[in-house]
Amino acid sequence: MKKKNEKTSRRDFIEKVSAAAGFGALINAVSNQDANAMPPMAMPGRGADNPATRTAPEKINKPSKPSGTSKDFTTFSRYKPSFGGPPNSDHYCGKLVPGLRKSGLAPVPVQAPDLEKLDYKMVRGAKEFHLRATPVKREFLPGTFIDVWGYNGSIPGPVIEAVQGDRVRIIFHNDLPENTSLHLHGIELPVEMDGVPGLVQDLIPPGKTFVYEFDLHQTGTFFYHSHVAMQEAMGMAGFFIAHPRVAFDPPVDRDFALMYQNFYVPPNATIADTSLMDWNWHTINGRSGPFTTPMVAKHGERVRVRLVNFSPMQHHPIHFHGHTFWLTGTEGGRIPDQAWTPRNNTLVGVAMAQDFEFIANNPGDWIFHCHMVHHMMNHMTRQVGPRIRPSHGAQAYQSQPLHVPPPQNILNAPEFGVPGYPQEMQGMMHSPEMTMESMMRVMMKREARGMRKHWASGVHGLMTVLRVLPDELYERVMNSNEHIEQGEIFDAIVQGRYAKRT
Repeated sequence: MKKKNEKTSRRDFIEKVSAAAGFGALINAVSNQDANAMPPMAMPGRGADNPATRTAPEKINKPSKPSGTSKDFTTFSRYKPSFGGPPNSDHYCGKLVPGLRKSGLAPVPVQAPDLEKLDYKMVRGAKEFHLRATPVKREFLPGTFIDVWGYNGSIPGPVIEAVQGDRVRIIFHNDLPENTSLHLHGIELPVEMDGVPGLVQDLIPPGKTFVYEFDLHQTGTFFYHSHVAMQEAMGMAGFFIAHPRVAFDPPVDRDFALMYQNFYVPPNATIADTSLMDWNWHTINGRSGPFTTPMVAKHGERVRVRLVNFSPMQHHPIHFHGHTFWLTGTEGGRIPDQAWTPRNNTLVGVAMAQDFEFIANNPGDWIFHCHMVHHMMNHMTRQVGPRIRPSHGAQAYQSQPLHVPPPQNILNAPEFGVPGYPQEMQGMMHSPEMTMESMMRVMMKREARGMRKHWASGVHGLMTVLRVLPDELYERVMNSNEHIEQGEIFDAIVQGRYAKRT
């Protein structure tokens, strides 16, 4: 007679037989599978920065198809929108798909549209930068200059780039008419270099200089700014980018940086009023849409975008069309890849930084914007009553008072029978003072060549564009001097007139 623990029930027998059969089927499936079709997976302990876990094929796939469907949702292609699942795969939505650059190289330089970079010299073993706090007249839109404060004649200030392990020396000059200081946001440095007035240093008087010096052990998206509150609201901030000596895996091919700011400038004024908790001008790297210079990437590249929100008191839900991106970093540095999050809209709070990465596998001109409706306009003011002289700006009115067109009696139009009309915010897409010459300055930027004729009418306030261009179209736009008609590049993409890659 068997002991109790030696008994074999019918259920035990069936489970053992089923397990054996399943194991045998699994062995057969593995032995019959094309070994080259299965991408390596990131296993615990290997991580996003281990090149051994990476592949860089143009098409990354797993041949099995979900039961009952004709499409393979496990495939990821860097040249067309694709899923790349299951969600725990390295290649799900392009998560760990590398760029076209090899691993083990130095990072690509940051591109900050409409901003300059701050040069340095090696002095006594340190990278020495000269930064000046200055009043600034910034051209938010063509012909529209706003009085703000910044650094080296710009808002945001010039981009400072350094490398992990550098000794950094910033010789800071105060060219403002009042005291100021400099804080390096997120940088772990000696307390006497932290820039907080009173607590760790005396304010720097007008015309005086202070030297900030420290060793850089971090990497990530940081920024510098005044630590005098109302000066911050006048625009005083700039990027401080700390690169690793070797680019993180998976390597990116493009690295863009965008800083968001907003201001309240009263009608008929040019000076930001920092005493109000209000806003009517929004800028990306110191420009308002459509004067924001588009970002341009090649089809199939891996792209990083670094966002910093330096608005005085406004958060920004930033939305990017046509792609799914992965949130890979914050103002604290790079996030371990196990914690990356897929998004197409990310909320960036005040004084926060967020980095995200994606494979540019969907060619076209893609809007990149804050999703708060009042942030998608320029110089928003209350509209009292209907516009009785449509498309007639104040400048034209003042310059030709004897030739002002008569007002139009538009209140009898049937549209005004609908409560709430009008809501299209006429005149707020761009400055009413923008002339044809001004619009040409927007349309004829190299980065905008070949976009649709009226693209600028849909890009305003906290908006810019990221263009994903196939190789031959990228070369025409960015590296050739040939004439390109408006809409020519856009039409070529829509009609598929470019070399396809899979």
